[in-house]
Amino acid sequence: LEPAIETLEFPEPSLVVTQDYIDFLAKNFRLSHNGHHGLEHWLRVLNNGRLLAKENGADIQVVEHFALVHDISRINENYDAHHGEQAAKFVNSFSKWLNLDEHQLYLLTEACKYHSAGRIIPNVTIQTCWDADRLDLGRVGIKPKAGYLGTPLARDKKFLEEAYTRSKMCFVQEGFSDE
Repeated sequence: LEPAIETLEFPEPSLVVTQDYIDFLAKNFRLSHNGHHGLEHWLRVLNNGRLLAKENGADIQVVEHFALVHDISRINENYDAHHGEQAAKFVNSFSKWLNLDEHQLYLLTEACKYHSAGRIIPNVTIQTCWDADRLDLGRVGIKPKAGYLGTPLARDKKFLEEAYTRSKMCFVQEGFSDE
């Protein structure tokens, strides 16, 4: 008897999160969608980012784009020092399609460039992006530490525990059956 796997429901569509956009990004992702940096990671970062932004007022469009593109240019699942810079270049290559103003595009590219540098900064939107990603470290067996998170909700002990639990969960579509 196999243990039951806890599941999450797919995030709701939004102005940013559309099936066409997800399909476009999936086609441009070089690694396995089942790996540590694949689609399920994107969606958990999206969930984390939405929860944080709802609380702290971060720019939700930037946060949602970040969740879906921050690892888009990775070349391997392990150490990839330049994947953030490459993600920012990728974003700039199709920026007209994103429907972001100049400031939002700047925030998105900065968030992508430096998301794995371990920084904490005062910009709530960029920090929300980084915290949303860091809160998903449980997928690789690392429990996030509050000292590496910059937003108050992300540092909250209960929220941190909930995010850690989510980081080990899979997604299912409502009504999906494998029978």
